[in-house]
Amino acid sequence: MAKVVITGAGNVELTRKILSDLFSCAELAGTLHIALHDVDPGRLATAQQLARRLDAETGARARIDTGDDRRPLLDSADFVICQFNIGGHDAVLRDFEIARRHGLRQTLGDTLGAGGIFLALRTIPEAVGLAGDMAELCPDAWLLNYTDPMATLCWAIRAATPLLNVAGLCYSVRDTHALLADLVGRELEEIDFLTAGVNHQAFVLRFESEGRSLYPELDLLMESDQELRGHVRSEIYRRFGYFPTESSEHAAEYVPWFLPHDQEVVRLGLPVDESLRRGARKLDSYERLRGSLATGEPLLARWKHFEMASEMIHSMVTGTPREIHLTLPNSGLIDNLPAEACVEVPADVDGSGVRPRPVGALPVQLAALNRTFLNVVELTVTAALEDQRSAVYQAAMLDPNTSATLPVPAIEQLCDELIDAHRALLPAGIVRGTPTTSGRAR
Repeated sequence: MAKVVITGAGNVELTRKILSDLFSCAELAGTLHIALHDVDPGRLATAQQLARRLDAETGARARIDTGDDRRPLLDSADFVICQFNIGGHDAVLRDFEIARRHGLRQTLGDTLGAGGIFLALRTIPEAVGLAGDMAELCPDAWLLNYTDPMATLCWAIRAATPLLNVAGLCYSVRDTHALLADLVGRELEEIDFLTAGVNHQAFVLRFESEGRSLYPELDLLMESDQELRGHVRSEIYRRFGYFPTESSEHAAEYVPWFLPHDQEVVRLGLPVDESLRRGARKLDSYERLRGSLATGEPLLARWKHFEMASEMIHSMVTGTPREIHLTLPNSGLIDNLPAEACVEVPADVDGSGVRPRPVGALPVQLAALNRTFLNVVELTVTAALEDQRSAVYQAAMLDPNTSATLPVPAIEQLCDELIDAHRALLPAGIVRGTPTTSGRAR
């Protein structure tokens, strides 16, 4: 049997999609061992009930185990799906409320900025602990990570553990390809794409059909469509020459030119505090799913595309070849980004494993944007793995949106307040470090 462990299984909407995919595959019937892990007893019970209902609906004949201790579940695993949220919605509320008091705008706060840095600092210890347990108990298994901030967590796991098989999964490349195909009126299969960079800041390097670039068609569309032009990703495309993969609300947080400026927020319709609204919707969705379980409604999710984890598992178990864009250790995949970083590139996945495709060098302007992004990532990883409070300040000072909004003393005060607010979830050395205005905290 293929053993799939889902940690953070209480994120039931994603659990529902993954299990719906896997249980619906006739060739996997009777071959799946699903192990569900969550530290919240109520959510774990909901995930268990959901899994058993989906198994009954599909006739998958899966073995289903659950537990609040991940180590027994990890033993002999083939795939481990990581989708946890350390601190939950309450921690995100604190990230946004404290930043707002200091005048710092955020949209999603899950990658860079104050929100992304402190989400990483809360999550890295758990992610590294999970990967360390896997290296001991299932060293050949694949860790399939959905948890943000993707580039930061994958870097920390590779730096701190011997686990080799680590991949980050994100929808942004797939969704961007679908968007561009729709804009130029072609089927996806008609277009040759090459897309690479870092997660949440990758770029479509090749956008062609029958050997001809489709970028001129996109340019004509933008000239004639004011609404299409009025987005952050369109602004970045026009100035850097390649279409970015991330949505405008995400992309605005990784550069200094939009969120600090009132007129740009209005002109581009940037949804400040969007993460709080999405978090509230997720809580509502969880309660609706519990209601559906109670009333016996069908729960099988049917989608045009498999979840990315489902695709990887299906391809590796059945040998079905697929191209999947993954976040993987750089190791020469992108020549002009740091070797230690984890980058987003296309990979061929089948029964023989995962083979990332080397991209070479990015256009210099794109590599420069990515390196600015990765400066924050590297310092955040340093802060978490080396217990350096000073590196927390430095990560925030180098963050594009934060540094464009606040002077250094305010950045340091913001970090001190966030450290105090999250002290129970942060590495002990960061909490014990002395608050500073000199940059020499330990």
